[in-house]
Parts: sequence; structure tokens; C-alpha cells
Amino acid sequence: MRNRWFIALAAIGLHISIGSVYAWSVLTRPIMADMGFTLSQTTWTFSLAILMLGLSAGFLGSFAEKIGPLAMLFWVTGLLGTAYALSIHKLTLLYLFYGIIGGIGLGIGYITPVSTLVKYFPNRPGFATGLAIMGFGFSSLIAGPLMQYLVAQV
Repeated sequence: MRNRWFIALAAIGLHISIGSVYAWSVLTRPIMADMGFTLSQTTWTFSLAILMLGLSAGFLGSFAEKIGPLAMLFWVTGLLGTAYALSIHKLTLLYLFYGIIGGIGLGIGYITPVSTLVKYFPNRPGFATGLAIMGFGFSSLIAGPLMQYLVAQV
């Protein structure tokens, strides 16, 4: 238990890396302008990702600790596929890669640090859960401005 703070930092870091989903709204207008998609088409992508986050966390939660880097595989595949979908202007691929595949990665990646921290802080499960979720929310403070900058530059 002496290294539990390193585990906490790793959990927060993982949530910071996947929590950029909350900054999706920064990309909505540029995607609409560049791809010609409507607002509802573009925001449906985020809705799918959050739906898949919940479903995969719920249904795969008991397997989350056993499947190792599967969350990273889904999340990275989702992001790379999103880049491809946008490069060829395919809305259905955007839904598939960001919404479904990336969303599954989000769900698996979301639940793993939470369940791990609860085990490392058994006397303070609320505190442990709050630490992990803090990273998820904090990510938009980093990702939002970074995405705005990158969109302006590219």
C-alpha cells in the first residue's frame, strides 16, 4: 500500500488521456465547416461515444482488469480511424471509429482506474473514485485549448 499514490497518479493520468472526449464541442464547428456535416450529425458522434462509454463500462466492467491494454487499443484505433474518416469525409466511419470503437475504449479505460483505486484506498472509496474522475473532467481544461490551438494552426 505504500506506493498507492503512484497508482493514484497513474489513474489520474489515464483519465486525463481519455477525458479529452469532453472537449468534443471544440471540434464540432470546424468539422461542420470542413466536412459539410450538420450540427446534429456532428454531435451524434459525441452521443455515440458517451453511449458506448456507459455500455462498455457496464458490460465489460468485470473484465476490465483482466483485459489489460485493450482500452488503449480501442481508444487509439478510434482516434486514428477518426482521422481517416475525416480525411475522406465519411460520416459513417466517423460514427464507427470515434463513436463506437473509441467509445468502447473510453468505457474500458474509465472503469479500470476507478476499480483499481478503490482497492488501493479501501477505507476511502469515495475519495479514490473522486481522484480518478477528477482526471477525466480535468482533461477538458487541457484538451479544449490545445484542440483550439491545433485547429487554428492547421
